[in-house]
Amino acid sequence: AYDAKGLLKAAIRDPDPVLFFEHKYLYRLPRLRETLPDEDYIVPIGKASVRREGSDVTIITFGAMVYRALDAADKLAEAGISAEVIDLRTIVPFDVETVLASVKKTNRAIVLHEASRTGGFGGEISATITEKAFEWLEAPIIRVASLDTPVPYSPPLEDFYMPQVDDIVEAATRLSAY
Repeated sequence: AYDAKGLLKAAIRDPDPVLFFEHKYLYRLPRLRETLPDEDYIVPIGKASVRREGSDVTIITFGAMVYRALDAADKLAEAGISAEVIDLRTIVPFDVETVLASVKKTNRAIVLHEASRTGGFGGEISATITEKAFEWLEAPIIRVASLDTPVPYSPPLEDFYMPQVDDIVEAATRLSAY
């Protein structure tokens, strides 16, 4: 909620056109109910947030997938894998410096997004990491994304379609063993 308020204010005040998307799933998360500060603030467009520090693998994501990544990081910690979770907050522009700093630290990257694997923004993030941080990678970049099918309407099918916590844990476990 803090980021949504700050990003919306930044979008309104930006002299250029800005598309602002909110994920309906976020409205249903009890852990997102928070008291917001009354003072005026903005969250800068194009500045990511490190939601969890880690040393073994970087999970780069945005939107509702941030919370799945954090849940996966909790499970990974139980298995002795330290996952850093980067919340991009915005995708155009996205905070390349924060992403690269994290990848240089962990030497491994998972790009997690809700869009279909083919044609999703994760490919752009992966390409940027490959172009700018290839020498620091000790394993291939793994994309965890939705299936390459139309988005289903049925909630059980939607759950099957979208990346789940166990998908992230499996990818991170495989990547950390590489």
